[in-house]
This record gives sequence, structure tokens and C-alpha cells, in this order.
Amino acid sequence: MGVDDLRLLDDPLEWPAFGHPDEQRADCWESNLLIEGMHCAACALTIEDALLRVRGVVTAEVSAGSHRARVVWASDRVLPSAWLHAIAAVGYRAVPANDALARERRQLEARKALWRLGVAGLCMMQVMMYAYPAYIARPGDLSAEMEQLLRWASWVLSLPVILFSCGPFFSSALRDVLQRRVSMDLPVALGMLITFAVSTMGTFDPTGNFGHEVYFDSLTMFVFFLLGGRWLELRLRDRTAGALESLMNRLPDSVARLQPDGTFERVAVRRLLGGDVIRVRPAETFPADGVLLEGDTLVDEALLTGESRPVAHRVGASVIAGSHNLSSVVLVRVERVGPETRFAQIVALMETASTSKPRLARLADRIAKPFLIAVLLAAALACAYWWGRDPGHALMVAVAVLVVTCPCALSLATPAAMLAAAGALARQGVLVRRLEAFESLVGIDTVLFDKTGTLTRDAMVIGATQVRAGVSASQALAMAAALAQYSLHPVSRALLLAAQSSAGAQTWLAELVAEVAGQGIGGRVRCANASGALELRLGSAAFCGLARAPGDSPRAFLCDEQGWLATFELREDVRADAAVTVAALQAAGIAVHLLSGDAATAVARVAAQVGISAYQGACTPQDKLDFLQQAQQRGHKVAVVGDGLNDGPVLAGAHVSFAFGQAVPLAQAQADFVVLGDRLGRVSQTLLLARRTLRIVRQNLVWSAVYNAVCVPLAVLGWLPAWLAGLGMGASSLLVVLNALRLSYPTGQGQET
Repeated sequence: MGVDDLRLLDDPLEWPAFGHPDEQRADCWESNLLIEGMHCAACALTIEDALLRVRGVVTAEVSAGSHRARVVWASDRVLPSAWLHAIAAVGYRAVPANDALARERRQLEARKALWRLGVAGLCMMQVMMYAYPAYIARPGDLSAEMEQLLRWASWVLSLPVILFSCGPFFSSALRDVLQRRVSMDLPVALGMLITFAVSTMGTFDPTGNFGHEVYFDSLTMFVFFLLGGRWLELRLRDRTAGALESLMNRLPDSVARLQPDGTFERVAVRRLLGGDVIRVRPAETFPADGVLLEGDTLVDEALLTGESRPVAHRVGASVIAGSHNLSSVVLVRVERVGPETRFAQIVALMETASTSKPRLARLADRIAKPFLIAVLLAAALACAYWWGRDPGHALMVAVAVLVVTCPCALSLATPAAMLAAAGALARQGVLVRRLEAFESLVGIDTVLFDKTGTLTRDAMVIGATQVRAGVSASQALAMAAALAQYSLHPVSRALLLAAQSSAGAQTWLAELVAEVAGQGIGGRVRCANASGALELRLGSAAFCGLARAPGDSPRAFLCDEQGWLATFELREDVRADAAVTVAALQAAGIAVHLLSGDAATAVARVAAQVGISAYQGACTPQDKLDFLQQAQQRGHKVAVVGDGLNDGPVLAGAHVSFAFGQAVPLAQAQADFVVLGDRLGRVSQTLLLARRTLRIVRQNLVWSAVYNAVCVPLAVLGWLPAWLAGLGMGASSLLVVLNALRLSYPTGQGQET
């Protein structure tokens, strides 16, 4: 972007296109960007420093693993063009994270990288063919003229490698020199230039100090290995970036909107308003949250809820922006658009995770620049040591040191693993808000559960049913359901659900139905194949004119003109996998507690169902927070799992927190992990994946340390040729990324590996 283009973004109407108001700070905006031209952790630190020097930029985080940046800026003190210009001034290009052309630019970058790799590979093979005779020839086999001809041929074939294949290394290094900074491309570019210069001098002046040997084969070989490793890293990184962009760019550009004259007009999605009616065809994506007005269909919500099977939606059902319509044409009334949708909130969480920096990654970033300076000094000292014996060999020793010690693997060790784990969790229906939460989760020894909305669903289910003599339980349930279908009360929903699952029940019809809020519902009910009607009442004991029977369980009563007809006991609907989840956590050595604001008897009943022995009822939010703080003072690391409705303080105070995403607006959740859907087992799966993740991070860090500890002395001693140094550097980075990629493939549900 030019200066004029950047100034276009200063219009406040353009700000929502690449950011949103920051919820933690007044008069601040949060913008998410893709950074083009980055290669390493030193690049990330350079961009962060440039942004933080701009007056009005509050925070800036740049991830070397995902090449994404998160910038929080004060709209009353700075305009976007100022901090975007700061990024451009240090040699990088920033584009909005949801830019529709980002994928195309990334594909173009991959094609260019493949072309450079191909040219380097072809030239390398030809140069190796010309170098081979010199390696196998005995003294006198090659004449001076033939040896010189082979050198000239190798020099000519090395030119495309230097001028084309090495272009990204040289441009990045030149930018570093002009900006008076250091990045990982600088020592690599120096190594390439030194090797080519030494070999060129040996070719042009075969009788000079550098004429006894040329290194074009080593040059082309280590360029090929470096480019090959970088291209594979690019492809592997694109898998993570592509998963995020496939979510961010999931919404269509336009949609058919119903006009007042009954026709449909194609309009841009950003022009939709609440109350609009839109038509969505099969294979299209729902562009907004809404309600089905016409048509039944199957909807794929896998990317948003983690549910792998299509969900059947009928008229009146809610649909989510970003989900796919699979089977039929439907009409939808739009309820929420843009940043108000669950889709936008999920994207915001994923963007935050992709730019956050774990503690280990921040440590590696801080080490990167001093390490690079140490590399340059080590290369200079090694060159000085060997110079007196053989200048040509001394320079090649310096090249080996420069190339082999590049700390790419160190900078990738942590972010590569954690981004892979975050991507795997997102596919399973768990969103990660902070990558550093993986580190905290590994140390957890106590998990604190809320009850309602967490261990149990918000809805109730029908338990035992008592009926009057002469009436069957299924008949009483069908009669009650005839009234319940006219009410939205949770008890009515439970009765309807139970009646629908009751096989062989008669069909009853209701008329003249009237509901008394908070008490019950009444009306005339008759069997579908009979003419007589009954006056029925469904609700509380007082509403039905009955004395309240003793007992702790909530109940609903059904009565007719003769009096009591049936009693329906209601119980909380415990999640199907709650007991399995609790058992998995306990098997992992974690103490499980249940704290709830409900009555102690109800809490004890649920605790017994799921296998929790430590529980407490009638807890206020302050009671939960006190329990958490006391446990932390005793040295326990506590994770809290809640629905977020009244658990905000305890979620915020926990070492790690989980919230179920459907219970609250995702953007307001205080949790580190947001669980979509209703599978509680994802909590234990996340814990086990966190342990795998930290184990792989440690493996990567150990490998990086061992690699440098072994290779640096070999390079300094002159035992490591330049081509092998290039192979080692590329293989080291690639091994780290491939090891991290194992986290993308779960080894089993709830099993630690």
C-alpha cells in the first residue's frame, strides 16, 4: 500500500473491516493483521518494536509461528495509517487478517518458493556433475584447462541460484543492514555471499590465494537444502493458517434478500440488517444468525460447534452464521449480523489465540537476537583462527558456522506445537483464547465444576411418573403434552420431549388453552379419535388445587374435574459424558470438586450421579471465589469449568478456566478455553492434549539445544562442510515443525500418549 492508500484506512467507517472496538479499554480498537515478508522470531520482535514506538499504540503482539499481528491502538491518539506505515518502514507488509486475497497471495508465495527451489535443484545437480571429476580424479588425470573449464561452467550455473533462488535471503539481509538490525536471514545471506565470492575469485584467479579450490557444489547444495526446508515449513504453516482463514472467509460475499414486492435481490452480506428475510440454497453458507421461516433442512455446523454429524433444522429453529445449508432451499429471518454473530465471536477468539505468545515462545524470542549476534562473532573468530593456515578454508569455516547455527528451530519450537494443538482443539469444538494456557493446564491438580449448565444441561427431563388408577403413564404424558405444546416453560419443553420419545402414545388435542405465568396452563383436551373433552390443568400443586406433597424433587401436576390425575417428577438432565469425564480426570490424578448455588440436596444428587465425592451447595459467587483462593493458598493449581453466567469472578481467578460457549456471548467469556457444543469430555481431552503439547515443546527445545551443541564445535573445527551445514539447518527446522504437526492428529479420545 502507498501512503495515499494507507490514509484511506483512517476513515472510521473503514475500521470495522480490519478490527473491532477493544472491550477492555475505552476509545481503543483492536486490529488483526497478516504480516508478509516475515521469516523468524527476530522479524516478529522488529515489527513489535516498530509498532510500540508509535505514539498511541497500546499493545502489539506478532507471532512468528502464524505470521499474524494483533495491534491495540487508541483511536483518539493515532490513526491506522501511522502504525501501518511503521510496519512498512521496517520492510514488511501488513494486510487485514480477513483479507479475501490473503489465500491467493499465500499461494503465489508458495509457487515462487517452488520455482526458486526447482531452479536451485536443477543447477545443483548440474554443478555436482561438473564437480564430480575433481573429487575422483587422481593427480594428472585432469589438465589445468579442463579443470578451469569445469569451474567456469559451475560459475555460470551458480549465477541463477545467486540471482534468483537466493533473492529472498539477500533482500531480507539488505533490509536488516539498512535498518541496522539482525535477523536469521543475515548470517545465511553472508554465508552465501562469502561462498560465491571465494569460489568466484578462485575461478577468475586460479593461481591466487583462493584458487586451489572452489565451492560451487557446496553453495548450490546448501541453497537447495535451505530452500527445500523453508518451502516445506511454508506448506506446513499454511495448514494452520489455512484452517483459520477457511473459518474467517467462510461467509459468502452476497446473499438473496427478499424485497417488498416478493422478489429476491442479490445484495452484499454487509448490507444485511436485523429483520431481513434471505434465501439460502443447498451448498450455500448462512451469512448471519437467524431463524428458519420456511423449509426443513440439514445443516453442517462442524466448524462452529465441533459436531461432526449434520443437524436437522425445522421451521422455527435457529441457524448460525458460517454453518452450511446441505439439503433444501430455506428462508431465514436475520436476527444478528456482523460482529454480533456467534461466528464473529469465534473468529475473534481464534485471532487472539493465533497472535498470543506463550511464556516459552517469548523466552525464545528474547534469546534469538543475542544468539544471532553471538553467531556472527563466533563465525568471525573461527575465520580469524583459520586464516593464517588457509584463507579459503577459513572463510568456508565461517560459512559453516553462520549457516548451521541459525536459530530457526529454536524460534519455531514452541509456537509451532501450540498452534498445531490449538488447531486440533478447534476442529474438536474447543477454542483457545490464550496459548499460554497450555502451560498452565499441565500443572493443574484440581478441577472445580459448576453444576447447572455445566455438568447438567439447562433443560430438565421427566423422571418417575405417578398416575391415578385407570390411567396409564403414557396416556397421562400425552394429555399433559397436549397442553405443554402451547407453553415455552422449561417444564413444558421437558414434557413435550418425553411424549415425543414415548412409543405407542395416543394423540391428544387441546383447545381454549390459557397460561398463567409462573403457575401453569389449562384448557380442554380430547383424544384425537374420540368426541368427549376433559378440562385439564397442568402446573404447580396450588394451580391444580392440590396440597403440596412432601419431597425435594421439583414436580409438575396434572388434574381434571375429578381432581389429581398425575404427578411428573422432574430432574436435571446430566450430560451424557459427565461421569466419564469426571472419571478420566480422577484417573489422571486430579481432584474434582462440585460447587453450585442450588440446594444441597440437588447438588448431592448430581454429584452422586457423576461420581464426585467433594461437593457443596447453596454457594454464592463469592463463596466459590473464596474456595478457589483458599485452594490456591494451599498450593493447588485449580482449573474452573463453568457456564459463565454467574461464574465470571471464579473463571477470571482460576489458573485455567473453561466456559461452555453457548451459555454466554463468547467475546465476554473470562475463560481460557471455550467449549462449543455440549460435550463435557472435551475438558479432559484438552487436558491430555496440553500434556502432549508441552512434551513435544520440550522435545523440540531439547533437539534445538543438542543440535547446536553438536554442530557448532564441528563447524568451528572445520569438520562440517557448508553443504552439510545447510542440510543440518533445514532438517533441524523441518524436524521441529513435523514433530509439532503430530498434535494435529489425535491419538484417541481421552487417551494420553
